[in-house]
Amino acid sequence: MIRVLLPLPLRTLARVEGEVELSVEGVVTQRSVLDALEALYPALCGTIRDHSTRARRPFVRFFACGQDLSHEPADAPLPDEVANGQEPFLVVGAIAGG
Repeated sequence: MIRVLLPLPLRTLARVEGEVELSVEGVVTQRSVLDALEALYPALCGTIRDHSTRARRPFVRFFACGQDLSHEPADAPLPDEVANGQEPFLVVGAIAGG
């Protein structure tokens, strides 16, 4: 099982508490994890990725194993620790300011 940790506003929207556990077939990638997440929680469609382009929203970041994976290709395999459930895939709302 893949563990996903969402920020509070997205957990509220999806009506979940704590981590979400997903089953992903095949290679575990950002795309496969987010596809499974949106399939299980349709209310999240369009919040993390754009509806039409499927690109990551500008103020959403992805982290795993202490690494910022936000600019990695969507089909690049995630670290083995994420794929085997040892570490969560984190979806984080970025903060901007000046």
